Amino acid sequence: MVGFLVVFLLLCIAIVYYIGWSLRRWLSPAARKPFGIVYAIVTAVVIASFVLARITGTVMLHAIGAYGMTVFYLLLLLLPPAQLAVRLLRFSRSRRRRAETGAVAATLVFMIALLVYGSYNAYSPVVRTYEISLENPSASAAGTLNIVMAADMHFGPLSDKNHAERLVREINALNPDLVLFPGDIVDDNIRPYLNQGIDRILAGIDARYGVYASLGNHDRHNGPIEELIDALERSGMRVLYDETVTVDGRFTLIGRKDRIDPARGDLSALMEDVDRSLPVILLDHQPVELRKAERLGVDLMVSGHTHGGQVFPGNLLTGLLYENHHGHLQRGDFHSVVTSGFGFWGPPIRLGTRSELVQIKVTFQ
Repeated sequence: MVGFLVVFLLLCIAIVYYIGWSLRRWLSPAARKPFGIVYAIVTAVVIASFVLARITGTVMLHAIGAYGMTVFYLLLLLLPPAQLAVRLLRFSRSRRRRAETGAVAATLVFMIALLVYGSYNAYSPVVRTYEISLENPSASAAGTLNIVMAADMHFGPLSDKNHAERLVREINALNPDLVLFPGDIVDDNIRPYLNQGIDRILAGIDARYGVYASLGNHDRHNGPIEELIDALERSGMRVLYDETVTVDGRFTLIGRKDRIDPARGDLSALMEDVDRSLPVILLDHQPVELRKAERLGVDLMVSGHTHGGQVFPGNLLTGLLYENHHGHLQRGDFHSVVTSGFGFWGPPIRLGTRSELVQIKVTFQ
């Protein structure tokens, strides 16, 4: 762990140095010293805000730290192609100086545009709809089921009560029969969730069969896990913590502990007493063990966790890591639906992805 932190710290220092060096060398000699001073101060403020936000929970510090880190990341993406373009164009010495100044301006304009666009993507979720058919031998489950699913809200200082109100408003507009939250409802701390009254806001969700949730890797609490579950259940949801429940004799829900939970049970054990004549819907935060779920007779598995990569090129990486990193996958009678998430982790930015609410229209055949 110590070795990882040292490597991570050295990498961060190298990135900060590279960005500062790249911008500085494109400026006129007279502007380089003032820039160096300002750059050092801004870097110190961003790092201090990022660290102190996790200690104090101050919203402003969270915003400064999150957006500051995003600026560094975007500059890391934008500077290399800008430098390459200036070199390939082979300007004369005088024209090259003007080109470098223009490159600085263009890089900053692109960075601001990406910040605005990414923030819009994060705070303006879309509704993504999938229609699926499930084979079902039981007459009691006949008909249709309108499921609305959201994950990775990461409610906290930046994914705040306004985002929670937006979630409730959009869920209720879809008239769901069933609402599922497969994990990462809070962002590592239950206190901001409770202090902002998000528990009371989510209690306003209206669904015929209720709201069910499983826990994710960021649903954490400095105390017994039962306290976290109790706090979430005061929001009107039922948390399935390696538990199964049959709803109105129509279908069975299974909610798993997260993959990182050392007490996570085996899916086969959870399936032992399940009535196989009813459709089985599985909530598992991380989209793993899909083939095992298929083999054991799960009909529909809903997950989150990947955020669809959240920020390019993260979507390319998650596509390599997971069989289904976003969207609907069907294999035989088995269906997997993975959402990119209603919220965000870290900076409130999405590039190459969009925050979303998922509607699954199920027809039982």
